[in-house]
Amino acid sequence: MIFSRLCYFAVALLLVLGCKEKTETPMTNETQPISVDAPKKEVVYQVFTRLFGNTNATNKPWGTIEENGVGKFNDFSDKALQEIKGLGVTYIWYTGVPHHDVITDYTAYGISNDDPDVVKGRAGSPYAVKDYYNVNPDLAEDVSKRLEEFEALIERTHKNGLKLIIDIVPNHVARNYQSITNPEGVESFGAKDDTSKAYSVNNNFYYIPGEAFKVPVPENNYQPLGGQPNPLADGKFDENPAKWTGNGSRLAQPNFHDWYETVKINYGVSPDGHKDFPELPEGFENHDYKAHYQFWKDKTVPDSWVKFKDIALYWLEKGVDGFRYDMAEMVPVEFWSYMNSAIKMKNPEAFLLAEVYNPDLYRAYIHKGKMDYLYDKVQLYDTLKHIMQGHGKTDNIPPIQDYLSDIEHHMLHFLENHDEQRIASPEFAGDAQKAKPAMVLSATISTSPTLIYFGQEFGEPGAEDLGFGDPSRTSIFDYGSVPTLRRWVNDKQFDGGKSTPEELELRDFYKRLLNFTISSDALMGEYEELHTYNTHHTEHYGLKQFSFARWNANEKLIIVSNFDPYFGTEFDLKLPESVIQKWQLQAGDYNLKDQLYNDFETTLHVSDSSATARIPLKPLQSFILKLQ
Repeated sequence: MIFSRLCYFAVALLLVLGCKEKTETPMTNETQPISVDAPKKEVVYQVFTRLFGNTNATNKPWGTIEENGVGKFNDFSDKALQEIKGLGVTYIWYTGVPHHDVITDYTAYGISNDDPDVVKGRAGSPYAVKDYYNVNPDLAEDVSKRLEEFEALIERTHKNGLKLIIDIVPNHVARNYQSITNPEGVESFGAKDDTSKAYSVNNNFYYIPGEAFKVPVPENNYQPLGGQPNPLADGKFDENPAKWTGNGSRLAQPNFHDWYETVKINYGVSPDGHKDFPELPEGFENHDYKAHYQFWKDKTVPDSWVKFKDIALYWLEKGVDGFRYDMAEMVPVEFWSYMNSAIKMKNPEAFLLAEVYNPDLYRAYIHKGKMDYLYDKVQLYDTLKHIMQGHGKTDNIPPIQDYLSDIEHHMLHFLENHDEQRIASPEFAGDAQKAKPAMVLSATISTSPTLIYFGQEFGEPGAEDLGFGDPSRTSIFDYGSVPTLRRWVNDKQFDGGKSTPEELELRDFYKRLLNFTISSDALMGEYEELHTYNTHHTEHYGLKQFSFARWNANEKLIIVSNFDPYFGTEFDLKLPESVIQKWQLQAGDYNLKDQLYNDFETTLHVSDSSATARIPLKPLQSFILKLQ
């Protein structure tokens, strides 16, 4: 989530800095062990569903759905999906699918209006879910058949050789959560809560008895909907007693920067931190999901646990292939053991991605919580961002890989997502070309999945001011369209017919890179960094270059990048003796050929204990060199 994370990230960065001593890279070049049983490398394409197919260029701040338009499920045609797959994608993350608060009036379909005083933006945050058993009505051509239209998209996605995930937001729901399409016997969150108690183990929410909710005091002249009239925009929202707010605020009137449009879910953790549920036995992190499932079968758990498990199983039954969990670390790890083991029992191949930013919690959420993947945000992403901005050093990369070596496969890599600034925005790098070396490194340095955010492949800068939130991030709160993507969509032809040459060149780079990563054997094999050795032994190789080796029995790669946007460099890259031995190289000459553009070759000269290759790198250039 975007909401007020600066303080949160500061704490997370302190945690990383606090463990610096144990993450220092030794001067040796020992191989990082990587499981030979790791699955094939995956690529996730995150797409904001309501923006993808919208070709309306109005982009009026706070514009209505009629003024600014909206994308639909049906925009993901066979042609569109084939183009996404052709980019080198294996999974699509359809963001904003569950029915969340929106300001558009759908009362004709039995859907209650949502109050602008507790909705961010006119189109609403996808992380303030109102009804988990249906989908966002904005996304349907026929609102009365919105669920059927999404089911058709699931089928169409699979038919085109892709899998899909959607969001589940376990920490909070919309302030006005009320499902109108629950399956028989399923009750909405809070339906049976004892609101006279601040806390009860089977309440779904936390309460502030005796106090009514008050809308936060606005700041910086903020007005809901930009001050445009709406009968519900009166500075009030009826909630008595008040509930805790999504980020944990216990105030009846939360702060303007709190997640005030949401309420926090109670997972059986009392206000003083006591856990009113069974804890996993010592050492249980070493057991598989089947053992975790068996552990919970005869246990009594809080009602909220059961509700969210049922929601996940409902969507699996619809054909969804997995989930991205928002702010997963704000929910007890024991719940994840319960939830994810049930999911894996239904679909062992389910793709489970979680938002966890505290490195000290990574291993617990992977091993105890049975998560498949976590964001590598506060370590690799932040480090690469600093390098791209010109004030970071590539020397900071090896310690990260060393610290994460035992869980590297579980740490998903990305350079953009809906929470982060666009690379091309002035607030990030100001130039999408600066992402090229970082993208090569991010996509090839480990066996973990790679995520790209729609529009990233065109250099989208996120410059529009659509209402709630600021430019630099593509708005997730308001109606609008994405200019670079709109040109590629080209009136639903999905052929780049209106794209600029620069946009098409950048997309071609992503297409080449991502397709290589999902087909390479070596990228699921061993890793050894070459950077430290070369910074000490190679002239003209420095803190703006990075190099490493990847290999298995079938393929051997040397990957080298130049992060300098202004100057090229040329040097004799050296392989340490450890790599020479592991590759079983004999004295002689070997051909190295670039796999990105197939237009560069060089020779690896091997003697008894040395191996060198002449590498000329232009500004922002990378080579993925395959030993022939």
